[in-house]
Amino acid sequence: MGQRHIRHSLLFLGAMLCVSLPSAAIAHVGGHETAGFLHGFQHPLGGLDHLVAMLAVGIWAVQVEEKQGRFLLPLSFLGLMLVGGLLGMVGMNVPGIEVGIIFSDLLLGCFVFFGTRLPLLWSSLIIGALAVFHGYAHGAEMPTNAQGLQYALGFLAGTASLHLIGMGTALLALRRQQIQFFRIAGVMMVVAGLTVFAQSI
Repeated sequence: MGQRHIRHSLLFLGAMLCVSLPSAAIAHVGGHETAGFLHGFQHPLGGLDHLVAMLAVGIWAVQVEEKQGRFLLPLSFLGLMLVGGLLGMVGMNVPGIEVGIIFSDLLLGCFVFFGTRLPLLWSSLIIGALAVFHGYAHGAEMPTNAQGLQYALGFLAGTASLHLIGMGTALLALRRQQIQFFRIAGVMMVVAGLTVFAQSI
């Protein structure tokens, strides 16, 4: 019974990653259509690099020792991602965005694989720093005809949804005492990060 649940969880997680393998983002806007909440919501779902990080944050939040980390880490990510998004929207030059995003996928995948437990303050600071890179990419890639506030609320909601999916699958694995879920999920995320890196070369 437990093995079946862990297989289902991993298949679901794998399906989420595979959905984003195409390089074209589903959030692109064509013609004269105004980009609003829905386009912003779709943006984190349209790239493998973003998808890996968002799911990893949710999974790692369940792994940290302090229970409040399950709320604090996702909230730290969302808050600093919004700051990064604003920087991207105004066109501020922030170097190393793509490198930072790929690094975040690899680092978070390793954290999930090893079940890394850091003091909650350090965990929140790391998550927040990584979130700036993802937020900047969301803001910089915002279509010129977007409604800024609605688009920002959309990508925040999309990100929060992925956090919740990661947390839900991780909690299910813990409830079923399927610790190997975290090892397999971590490997999948590192492989996905390496895939994104290979495509960027």
